[in-house]
Order: sequence, then structure tokens, then C-alpha cells
Amino acid sequence: MTIDQHLATIDLLRAREFPARRGASDVGFGGPGFHIAPLAVSAGLGTGDGAERERWAEDLDAWKEAIAQRLDDRWGEGLRWWSLTVGVRKARGEEIPEPWATLGDLADELYLWRPDGSGRWVALGVAERDGADEIRLLAAVTDRDPP
Repeated sequence: MTIDQHLATIDLLRAREFPARRGASDVGFGGPGFHIAPLAVSAGLGTGDGAERERWAEDLDAWKEAIAQRLDDRWGEGLRWWSLTVGVRKARGEEIPEPWATLGDLADELYLWRPDGSGRWVALGVAERDGADEIRLLAAVTDRDPP
């Protein structure tokens, strides 16, 4: 896929209504107030060796940076959101709304934009925390403010 195709997926998510129930969609999954889509996924890593995982993580991070630059050009510089505090708050029993709870479990940091007049946030990050899972470049769209 190309950067333009990834941007088209993000635009598609921004234009779609949110689903009434949590579940899979043709581009990922979503629920009330959010969509999450994997833009790119590593191939067959599972519990693969560390060097291969690192290479995939670096490649997908480079894709994230390239897409982020294009979104910065559209909407202004994105914010950085670090998920560490979400884990701490969840451990204390605080309920974190979706998609932030899921994104906080998957990615250490996200870029965030709130395009003017849309009322929606766009998030972009690399999910690489689970060593037994594939590494994914994720895009999310939500109408919920980050916690």
C-alpha cells in the first residue's frame, strides 16, 4: 500500500458513521464513537526472533512518520499522546473509554489531530507491545476526547 492509500483509509474512517455495537468492519473494527483500522501489518511474526520484530517495528514507525507528515501538512502539527498514564489509571480501576483503552494497551505513543470542524480525533500509532502478536500500523477515528 502507498501513503496515499493509507490517507484514503483515514479519510474513509473520518466520513463513516460509527457503528452501534462493537465489532469487525471491512477495514478493521469499531464501536460506538470509534473506528480502528490496521493500515499495515507485519507478516507472520508471531513469536518470531527479536531482530525481525525490530526491523518490522522500525519500518512501520517510518511509515507512521511519513503519514504523520502528510497529516501535519493538512491539519497542522499533531499532538503526541503517551499511553503510560492510561495503564496506571486502568490499574487503579478507572474506566478508560474506547478507543483509548484499546489504543493504550497496544501502542506506547500516538500522534493525534483534531481537524477543524469535524468534532473527531484522528490517531496514528504503531502497535508493538505484544511480542506474540503481529506489529501493526494503526489509524483510529473517534469523537471522544483523549483521557
